[in-house]
Amino acid sequence: MTSVSGEAWFADPALSRVLALLNSDGGEGRVAGGAVRNSLMGLPVADVDIATTLRPDVVVERAKAAGIKAVPTGIEHGTVTLVIEGKPFEVTTLRRDVATDGRHADVAFGTDWQTDAERRDLTINALYATADGAVIDLVNGLPDIESRTVRFIGDAATRIAEDHLRILRFFRFFALYGSGRPDADGLRACARAKGSLGKLSAERVWSETKKLLAAPDPGRALLWMRQAGVLTEILPETEKWGIDAIPGLIEAEKAFGWAPDALLRLAAMVPADRERLKAMAERLRLSKAEAATMDYWASAPEIAPKLAETAFDRLLYRHGQQGLTMRVRLALASARARGLGDPEALAFAGLCQRLLARAQKWQKPSFPLNGADVLATGIPAGPKVGLLLGTIEDEWVAGNFHDGRAKLLARLETLMKEG
Repeated sequence: MTSVSGEAWFADPALSRVLALLNSDGGEGRVAGGAVRNSLMGLPVADVDIATTLRPDVVVERAKAAGIKAVPTGIEHGTVTLVIEGKPFEVTTLRRDVATDGRHADVAFGTDWQTDAERRDLTINALYATADGAVIDLVNGLPDIESRTVRFIGDAATRIAEDHLRILRFFRFFALYGSGRPDADGLRACARAKGSLGKLSAERVWSETKKLLAAPDPGRALLWMRQAGVLTEILPETEKWGIDAIPGLIEAEKAFGWAPDALLRLAAMVPADRERLKAMAERLRLSKAEAATMDYWASAPEIAPKLAETAFDRLLYRHGQQGLTMRVRLALASARARGLGDPEALAFAGLCQRLLARAQKWQKPSFPLNGADVLATGIPAGPKVGLLLGTIEDEWVAGNFHDGRAKLLARLETLMKEG
């Protein structure tokens, strides 16, 4: 029998304590979902979620009696988080769907493991492990674990009708765990139901899309999303060839040790059009920081093939590190993808590497003058103060920030004399 009893995470005393709490006096608790899936696939286990036959109020009562902190994180849906020595365990009562509308589900608590398994989305996400580590498979998920097949439980169209977000989850889990081609029935159902994504909240769509983009390699999933029309549905900005830069970017990330960056990958897929990106950010409800990141990138100039490093310093001063660093990384990834047999591309890739290193070490110099220096010369407050400062700062930047305060004050005096 398949078991996870030998896994380090399963031997955690805190988990043993929670399972002992739930598996007494007629109750039963099993580890559910991601921890079991990842263990069987040889992947790291982060969060450990537990399913139980006990109602949430009973879970809370038992936890309090045992001196375990219980937080009602989603008690109306049957979820209580038990915290032991700072480590959280989500405990959710077995459920069955009473009604679904593609966005929300009305649930009733139950004690039937088969019903609970069948209401989940994908076969690889519906495995349980008992208190002794034995893996329970009620939906034929173990063969899919072996073959790395991402498949809906039962009828794919029915699962999607229950929650339209499952379309995006299908592709995200394919990016993380799938092999070969996506399951044909699932792909077909996603393509047919893609229009239903518009019924979901923008926050849910962006949250799931961002998780997909942050996968180690979302390239194949994005390709199939485009084929199914799903990508255009959620990101029309990607247009026909939007994902073509993704394979080169993934290879560059691997070569240079860059951490997966959902926003950098998004930038590789969309045009650097500030107005369109602003509209996209509003439509998908990106956070202020995320929207600003995309705007910094779109505002930064493209990297010229023979850009001098001193000229790059001037760009950094004017546009900042964040947007330009994104520009350089994308340019480097593109150049590497073209590199073999293209001496110019190889030379440009080398330049981009140097610029990237320069950007990472760069510290913005402080302009030595300010408005008070202009006012001290007798110029009255007003637009002229800013004009004079701007003129001198432009000259200072053009001179690669070399002139000191004394020289700039002398220049200010000269400009005043010139009128």
